[in-house]
Amino acid sequence: MKDPVSGHAGRSGLPEGLICHDSWVPELNSHAEAVRVVVVDDQELFRRGLTMLLGVEPDIEVVGEAGDGNSAIELALETVPDVVLLDVRMPKRSGLEACMRIKEQVPSTRIIMLTVSDEEGDLYEAVKNGASGYLLKDSSIDEVAQAIRVVAEGQSLISPSMAAKLIDEFKEISRSDREAGAAPRLTDRELEVLRLVAKGLNNREVAKQLFISENTVKNHVRNILDKLQLHSRMEAVMYAVREKLLDIP
Repeated sequence: MKDPVSGHAGRSGLPEGLICHDSWVPELNSHAEAVRVVVVDDQELFRRGLTMLLGVEPDIEVVGEAGDGNSAIELALETVPDVVLLDVRMPKRSGLEACMRIKEQVPSTRIIMLTVSDEEGDLYEAVKNGASGYLLKDSSIDEVAQAIRVVAEGQSLISPSMAAKLIDEFKEISRSDREAGAAPRLTDRELEVLRLVAKGLNNREVAKQLFISENTVKNHVRNILDKLQLHSRMEAVMYAVREKLLDIP
């Protein structure tokens, strides 16, 4: 878990539309290992309800709320959370654009998109903009909490009902790019790691399978993303699908 950011200004120092919870005091936080979360949604009732439900999770701490895309970016810069729960469609700036801006300015923060829609285009754009997770708003609170934990550990997650849609959308979009040129060259070991990551294994499981250290796996994943000019493990999975590195019909 990242070290908490010091110098918190409190509510009075935040722009209009942002709520930074007074309970977030790094020096006095009794849950030092809690995943620090920001909740962003323009529907106040949904946002407050989700915040309240997540508040009972002992390993999750909601450090702030925002009601639009611009406020989400400002709050992410203010609190540097581990995870942002971000609504796709909001006023002033869409969640998809806010996702991209947050990843540019606070790359360590992981983002889970929340939406009432399962439109394939939104899903693909979210992945392309750096989102690590994508859940429908009818997901249970247990599913949301577990998604936060998984994403905070560096994994990627989408709801099972949307996985096939993402693969189909990626295949359709990438079809016209197949003849654009040779793919960046990965080493044999990097290809092994990519195949295992694409099968859903986390770093620890990949390390065990390949008889290497977890830090070595992290280095390989970082090199893969750099070479392919990708932002997330989920994008790497889609690359593996496109390049036929997986046996997916």
